Amino acid sequence: MTLIVTGAGLKIEDVHEVARNGRKVQLDPAAEKRILACRAMLEKKIVAREIMYGVNTGIGEFSEMVLTDDQVKDFQKYLIYNHAAGIGEPAPIDYVRGAMLGRINVHAHGNSGCRLEITQTLVDMLNKGVTPFVCQKGSVGASGDLAPMSQIALLMLGEGKAFYQGELLEGKEALNRAGIPIPGLKARDGLATINGSNVLTAMSALFLYDAERFLKQAEIAAAMSLEALKANMKPYIAKLHEVRGFKGAVRSAQAINKLVAGGDLKEQKVKCKVQDAYSMRSTPQVIGAAHDALEYARSQVEIELNGVGDNPIFFPDENLQLSGANFQGTPVALPMDMAGAAITMVCVMSERRMNRLNNPALSVGLPAFLTKGAGMFSGLMLSQYTADMLIVEQRILSVPASIQSIPAAADQEDFVSMGMNTAIKNFQILDNAYGILGIEYMAAAQALDFREYQFGHGVTKAKEVIRKYVDFLDIDRPLYDDHTKMKALVKSREILEEVEKVVGDLAEF
Repeated sequence: MTLIVTGAGLKIEDVHEVARNGRKVQLDPAAEKRILACRAMLEKKIVAREIMYGVNTGIGEFSEMVLTDDQVKDFQKYLIYNHAAGIGEPAPIDYVRGAMLGRINVHAHGNSGCRLEITQTLVDMLNKGVTPFVCQKGSVGASGDLAPMSQIALLMLGEGKAFYQGELLEGKEALNRAGIPIPGLKARDGLATINGSNVLTAMSALFLYDAERFLKQAEIAAAMSLEALKANMKPYIAKLHEVRGFKGAVRSAQAINKLVAGGDLKEQKVKCKVQDAYSMRSTPQVIGAAHDALEYARSQVEIELNGVGDNPIFFPDENLQLSGANFQGTPVALPMDMAGAAITMVCVMSERRMNRLNNPALSVGLPAFLTKGAGMFSGLMLSQYTADMLIVEQRILSVPASIQSIPAAADQEDFVSMGMNTAIKNFQILDNAYGILGIEYMAAAQALDFREYQFGHGVTKAKEVIRKYVDFLDIDRPLYDDHTKMKALVKSREILEEVEKVVGDLAEF
């Protein structure tokens, strides 16, 4: 079903569908009218020679320089040229498509002053599969994502490069093959295309989509380890968390209860300790805090997806234009720094459970390093090394980028969000998280094979899926292939999908 873009109601799930699954988009007719009305007001102001930032003035440090009529005609082209200043490899196609969707939604408000042809070209590029080549690095996340967005805007001139049907082509060739007219850039069009934090916001939306599902898988892995370690399940009783009041903890406890339901541990047929270590009994509080952090980050990202991130901003009903800083990426960067740290935190606890599975002094009767041949064999000893390395990298990446501002543009732009750094490192954190959780899954499945009681229905299904990809470690073998397979399995979400067929949606409580 086509997504109607109205300027409101855009969710991270919509970004996922358009960016990754090719969902078609259409500009709402009411949005088209708003865009046309705003453009008409802008053109009257141009004729009246009213001074407007980025229309008939320079930008940044040059904002006090008023352009001549002839300069206004060419200014948008040179604006895009000098801002297309990124570096390195192209951003993944889904990041760029998500950014284009976000920019269309900004324009749909009718406050940006660009021609309708500019917005419609972005719509056509999404629908026909033309994706600009955009260097991922270069944005400081204030005045928007100027460098990457300018590489999108180059297509409006029939320049730059773009991916089309699996080929990287010159921009003009890609548009011609797709049957998309080149609109050119007139007064205001260029700045209206680039002056928002759309790339880092799209990346953040896609990260949150993935991270929310990662946390569900973290609960599955935790449930498997808890069963293998004969955990006391009383700390998972709902009322314990309800009396404190954190929504995420209530949700996480309920999810883990669903996963162990039907097993001997849940039915108290397995002897357990009076009180377990924190990594066993604090899981709802920790994963729950991550759920709450991601929920807050989602709220801020969706505000940005549906807001007017631009400069200047035009108000046709009042014949008014205001210049400010609605391009500033900090409202997204700050909560997204927290979201990345939340994933790292969950992984640190995952490794601690994996350590308990390996350590014979802590594993409640499991063999050392989960091998039957300790001494001759080392079992999963080195799997922990790999997880530890990944966690240290996550910790380095979890330093907030939003406090790392470096002034630019002769101190005119003297505080920037560095939100692109946040967006990039969050995906690196999540990539490591898939590997860390995959190792806990593998260790938990190995441990469960040494236990002889009945496991919960969700845990049983998770172990069954894991055994499709990684065999029981009877004698030592090189583990890099198993680790890599498990990382890919976590990333694919197959375990989550199969488990939820058995126990229902883990988010429902």
